[in-house]
Amino acid sequence: MKKLIDVVQEAGKTCVAIGHFNIADLVILKGVFEAARELKVPVMVGASEGEREFAGTRQLAAVVRSVREEFDFPIFLNADHTHSLAKGLEAVKAGFDSVVFDLSTLPLEENARLTEQAVETFKSINPEVVVEGEIGDIGSGSEIHADGPTPDRTLTTPEEARQFVTETKVDVLAPAVGNSHGMRRGMVTGKERKHLALERIREIKSATCVPLTLHGGSGTADDDLKQAIHAGVNVIHINTELRLAWKQGLEAGLAKREDEVVPYKILPPAVAAVRNVVSARLRLFGEQNQL
Repeated sequence: MKKLIDVVQEAGKTCVAIGHFNIADLVILKGVFEAARELKVPVMVGASEGEREFAGTRQLAAVVRSVREEFDFPIFLNADHTHSLAKGLEAVKAGFDSVVFDLSTLPLEENARLTEQAVETFKSINPEVVVEGEIGDIGSGSEIHADGPTPDRTLTTPEEARQFVTETKVDVLAPAVGNSHGMRRGMVTGKERKHLALERIREIKSATCVPLTLHGGSGTADDDLKQAIHAGVNVIHINTELRLAWKQGLEAGLAKREDEVVPYKILPPAVAAVRNVVSARLRLFGEQNQL
């Protein structure tokens, strides 16, 4: 099995991106895995601190590891948006393949100093763990937001990115390039789409020469995502779209079997809804069309 960092770097060389999908239960994991296995592409699954608290850090690691070993399939587990050294250590010791150490709300200098310490600490336990740092404002919460004025968020500059990567020695960088967490109601209906600062992505890639992650990919225009991959994005996070599909699938399963109480008879529509979203996104991320 290839190492995660090798898979991510290889994606960049072939102008594709690795899909990253958050999981909080076996329904979502099953949907993600089925889609990736059908398409025969590597995939990342992530769990934020809240998701790990709900499902169990060691339990998630054990389940994903069992799937990888049984099917000999490149599925990797990421500790998404980890805000403390203690929570990061917990994930690394449990066997997570990567950690997003997110102190992006702090001033850049403090973020860099603490992230550098985290990189050294995590890699002293597992030298192969991939550590991602984050700078810039992309909001918080993978939720459905009310429509209204778009928040005016400051983009990460190439100089900030270069300084941060040089000082911290992170393996992967997550910058603010017009992306944002969650989706507005107009995005749910398809009337609105997020758009990215594509030239800024190119500038940051040139300044850092490290793999880049795009957080908050849900609701982003397909063409923007394709161009972002060609500009240097190696990993794309999708969460809100999956949560929405999970909810709609669950509601459909309950409506179809109003008197049913057996979970495995109610939940298949939720698995299918998640699988369909993941499959569509993975197909898009894997396109190698010249732009």
